[in-house]
Amino acid sequence: MRAIQISDLKTLKSIEIDAPPAPNAGQALVRTHRMGVCGTDISCYLGKFPFFDFPRIPGHELGVEVLSVGQGVTHLSPGDRCSVEPYMNCGTCYPCRRGATNCCQNLKVIGVMMDGGLCESFLVRADKLHPSKKLSFDQLALVETLAIGCHANDRADPQPADHLLIIGMGPIGLATLEFAKLTGAKITVMDMNSDRLSFVQETYGIDNTIRFAGDGSEVKQMQELTGGDMYQSIVDATGNRHSMAGALNYW
Repeated sequence: MRAIQISDLKTLKSIEIDAPPAPNAGQALVRTHRMGVCGTDISCYLGKFPFFDFPRIPGHELGVEVLSVGQGVTHLSPGDRCSVEPYMNCGTCYPCRRGATNCCQNLKVIGVMMDGGLCESFLVRADKLHPSKKLSFDQLALVETLAIGCHANDRADPQPADHLLIIGMGPIGLATLEFAKLTGAKITVMDMNSDRLSFVQETYGIDNTIRFAGDGSEVKQMQELTGGDMYQSIVDATGNRHSMAGALNYW
């Protein structure tokens, strides 16, 4: 069976691997139809991601088809189109028992700490598959990214007429913006890249945009846009520690 592996630093290799066996209880065998390339994948390829070891088959943003299911799996059937929740929490550690599965002490992310979906087919825990009769495989591969934006928006909890600042207009920032627009909040977006800001204006109709220049002019613009109140909620979608520290000054 064919797969693509990040075999070493900045090295992709086409490899042959054994086909997976029939699924055990609680598992499903799936075929990969689409895989999104995440910033995490690029960091792994460049050797910059701390939880990644070579060699590894990448792929965690996935649109898959169910081929077969193991004993006890009732919410899936062969032929189902699914998105994949790539975070394999253990379910037994203290954070998991409290429902904080993202803080699992034994967390494994497919495509990062264990082989992922850039292969013809693979086994996955059935509870991590989310079927859809409406979404295409292209759309299903984006569900994981959109879920991060949805979660960020839920955590920020902007109220109608609140001022909300989203920093960073990459994929996660755009995903956050999609859900923020539904809240009725007054949205400002900030980025260093003028092209990204132009895209947001043209595509999403967001007029309140600020290009970060690092010279302090941003603060004056934010005060003008909020009538001096600044922001009730801020989402930092850059992943940059300097940006996150600076966000505390805007809040």
